[in-house]
Amino acid sequence: MIEERRSPHDFETTCSRLAAAVPEHQFGLLHTHDIHATLNAKGVDFTPECRVFEVCNPKKAADVLAVRMDLANALPCRIAVYEQDGEVIVSMIRPTEMLRILSDDRRLAEVAGDVEQTMQRIMESAVAA
Repeated sequence: MIEERRSPHDFETTCSRLAAAVPEHQFGLLHTHDIHATLNAKGVDFTPECRVFEVCNPKKAADVLAVRMDLANALPCRIAVYEQDGEVIVSMIRPTEMLRILSDDRRLAEVAGDVEQTMQRIMESAVAA
C-alpha cells in the first residue's frame, strides 16, 4: 500500500526537488508539514527529519468529490520525505489501494490510477540522479 523511493540526494535537496516537481506535473503544493520541527516545538524530542507535502490536482479532486463527497476525508494526496537508517526516503500511500478500501466505484478507480501515475512521476523527479 505504501510506495517508496530511496533518494541519492540529501534531505533538503530531495525536498526542494519534490517541491519543484509538483507544479511541473500539473499538481499544486498546498502545504508542507515539517513534522520534525512541529514535534520538537511541542517538547517531543524527535530527531529524524520528516516533511509531508500535501499535493492536489483540482480537476481530479473535483472528479472524486462529484462522485463521493465524503471522500474529502482522503484529500489532498500526501508525499512524505523522511530520514530513516541513514537514508532519505520519499513515500506515498498509493491512491489506488487507499480508494479500493473506501469505494468500489469504477469512476473513482480510474481517477485514482491517473493520480497515482502522476504522483509516481513526481517522486521519480525528486530522486532522479
